This record gives sequence, C-alpha cells and structure tokens, in this order.
Amino acid sequence: MRALLPLRPVLKSSFLIVFLASVLLVESIGFTAEARPNVLLIMADDHGYADLGCAGLADDVRTPNLDRLAEQGTRFLQAYATSPICNASRAGLITGCHPARQGIFWYGGIGIQRADLPTIAELLKKAGYANGYFGKFHYGGEKAHSVDSRSFPMNHGFKTFYGFGGGRKHYLVHSAEAESTFRLIQKEQARPGASLEQGAMWRNRRQVDQRGFSTELFGEEARTFIEKNRDKPFFVQLSFNAVHNFTHQLPEEYLKAHNLKGYYDWDAASEDYDEWYRRGRRPNNPEGRAHYLGQLHFLDVEVGRVLNYLDQTGLRENTLVIYIGDNGGSTPIYANNGPLRGSKYTLYEGGLRVPLIISWPGKVQQSRLSGNVVSAMDLFPTICAATGIELPDNLDGQNILPLLTGEEPSLQHETLFWDTGHESAIRQGQWKFRSTKNNEHAERQGVALDLGEFLHDLDADPGETRNLTAEHPAVVARLKKLHADWRSSLEDH
Repeated sequence: MRALLPLRPVLKSSFLIVFLASVLLVESIGFTAEARPNVLLIMADDHGYADLGCAGLADDVRTPNLDRLAEQGTRFLQAYATSPICNASRAGLITGCHPARQGIFWYGGIGIQRADLPTIAELLKKAGYANGYFGKFHYGGEKAHSVDSRSFPMNHGFKTFYGFGGGRKHYLVHSAEAESTFRLIQKEQARPGASLEQGAMWRNRRQVDQRGFSTELFGEEARTFIEKNRDKPFFVQLSFNAVHNFTHQLPEEYLKAHNLKGYYDWDAASEDYDEWYRRGRRPNNPEGRAHYLGQLHFLDVEVGRVLNYLDQTGLRENTLVIYIGDNGGSTPIYANNGPLRGSKYTLYEGGLRVPLIISWPGKVQQSRLSGNVVSAMDLFPTICAATGIELPDNLDGQNILPLLTGEEPSLQHETLFWDTGHESAIRQGQWKFRSTKNNEHAERQGVALDLGEFLHDLDADPGETRNLTAEHPAVVARLKKLHADWRSSLEDH
C-alpha cells in the first residue's frame, strides 16, 4: 500500500526506488531502447461506470470492442478520476499531478500553465516519440483554449493536433459560418444560454470546416497518424467527445435504423434555453438512454477500428493501449453508474469512479479484473516506466506497471484526495469522508447532492447509503486532518 501524500524527500526517494524497480522489470520482459513501445491513450467523455458490456451491470449495453480490449488486458473496478468534471480531471491525467496542485478546482481557470509540471507528451517527445492528439482538449476556461496557451496540444508536446478545445462540440456540424450565424441569432434575440459549438475543427494551428460525425472523424485521423508514423515510436491520445451531452446529435441513418424520433438542437430564435435543456435530459427525454447508447456504439466501433489496424499492421504486440473515462458518468444524459451513487458533478463514487482498461500483449496480465485502488494520475508514471523514461519530480500519481505485470499484485493507493472548491473528499482504505457546503452546480444540472459531512465504509457500502459520522468520530477527525494537511501543502508547491 502506498499513500498519495504531499511530496516530501522520502516520497521522492520512494518514487526513485519504484522507477529503478520498473527499469529492471521492463528489461526482464524484453524492453530495449531500440524497441520502445507505442502508446495509445483513448479517453471517453462522461462514460458511465456500468456502461461496459463486459461489466455485466447493464443489460442494454453492447461494447464488443471494449470487451475485446478488456480480454486482452486488465480492467479496473476501483479506478478514480481526480475530479468529477472534465477540465480538472484531464489536467490531472496529462501532468500526473492533482489538479488542485495546479490551481484547478472547477470549470474555468488558467489550464495547464505550470512550466515545472511537464506533460506526458513533452517527455515522450524528448525521447523521440511522434505525438498526435485527436479530439477534445479541455483544461481550463476560454483563454486556456487559445492557440497561444500552453494548454493547446501543440504547445505541450504534440506535433499533430486535430480536434477542438472546450467542454463540448457539436457531433455533426463543424462550420465557422454555422457557429457565427447561431451566435448572431442568439445575440439578436437576447437569449442567454450555451452555444451549440458548431464551429470549425482545429487542424494543427489552423481552423478548418469539416463534414462528418466527430467520433468517426477523430478515429480516422488517429489511424492516419499511426499509419504515417508506424516506423517510429508513437504516442496517440484519442480523446472522444462521446458520450458527452448532447447525445441526440446522431447520424440520421442511425436514428432511422433504430426507429428513433430524435431530439432537436436549441433554436435561439424561438425558445428559452433552460426549457429546451431540461426537456432533453433525465427524466424528460423518453429516448435519452437510446441516444446515449447510440453515441457509445459509435465510440466502440472506432475503438475497434484502431485496434484492428494495429493488429493488421503487426503494431499491436508493441503497443500499450489504455482506455479511460475522464470522470464519472453523467446520469442527466442517461449514463448508468450501476451500484454507485451519484453522477458527474459530484464527489459521490458515481462521479469519480471511471472505466479503465490497460492492455499490452505479453506484458500486462490478460482477462484480469483488478479491485486495486488506482488513479488517472497513475497513467503518467506508468507510461514513463513502460517507455523507459525517468520520472520527473512533483508527481502525485504512482507507477502501476508492477501491478499490471503481476510483480506487485497488492500495489494501490492508500490515500486519495479530491477538492472542487465547494466539495471535498478523502478515501483511505475502506473509509471515505466527504464534505459538501454548496450544491448549486449539481442542482443546475439536475443532480442530487446532499449538504453536510458524510463518512462511508466503501467495502461494506459502495453505494454510500449509510452515513457513519456519528459511529466513528475518531475516523472522521483523522480524515479531516489528513485532508486539511494535504490542502495546506498545495500552497508550498
């Protein structure tokens, strides 16, 4: 068991020990500098915990390609995001550091601006990798999406980028004119509300109009990049906007084939945004679950296509493939988090636990379910270990390669922390303490979130149904102090 605590010299030494052990480990499984593994990191947006066919938690889910990936590797039952929302959680993953350490707690903010916190892509670039980013990037507020910001993929280690910046993107429309026209109508009608984000895609540092369905576009671009760079080690981040809101934006052929009437985009000229928004979400949309599953279907197909390409070209044997959700499933758009309470936007387990599958033929154990507690921040040091790159300082994640290979089957986090500014939580062993002082964000999204202090025994009660604060005051006091100490330590880094 290893604790995720504020970095100290002793902890840095322990990282070094784990790194040296990992070097010996990768050498023992045939790693050489001349044959560095490729890395394919696939990220889904708001994927529900129960929404994997192989999980057996939802009868209506079919994900044959993700199931195939799980058979070829290890699937985690207790993998955690660093935040219940996308921009903060993605900042934690790409840097291996808790977003709160970077001043990122909720939506908005400066993005990944700390020069002393390198990204995965920056380290792999220095090691000679060809790096491509395809899909959504989101690390902060509007300024963090600027082409001049370090958050822009080509400014933190990627040589090729195709996609968009921000929380959401229209699945079907990618035209600067369409977005401009929509915003003009919205302004003329003086109707507040969110943009439908119908604008052009970024291709490297230039925006271009595109035709097609975003999930398919991102998958195709990723495969094209791999084909062009197949003779050198590559790192690809394939970051789908599926299955994020607005899931009704599906190809017409799919809607017809499944006898779906579909929903419609907001018309700023004729109706109130909030009313339209509510009608499209749980419990008001009778086709909401079907729309969500449609988006998941197309995501799964694209995962299958890239895996097939790796198989057909002989690249699969030397490619580390990681699939992960950015945060818990969004129940207002009909994601299913199974036995877990809560949704995206909250620090309940349903807002924090994510699907995670890691596969590397001949290296990572296959057809394995792991109940070990791991974090999205662990992907950074694990990729470093797998590729033979020295770990940087200031990481909050830990290398789980020895767990994946079976060398250290008990390796996991002893303690994990979360903080959104209005809600905080800590998990240590079986215990999870959560404190909520403001639930306005959850209410705005139609998500239930109780105010107060709560202690849960996750081993006995993973659904967080029983508050044990009165029964275990000493546990509450200890966890509150640990969280306060951690929060104070952020000011020192």
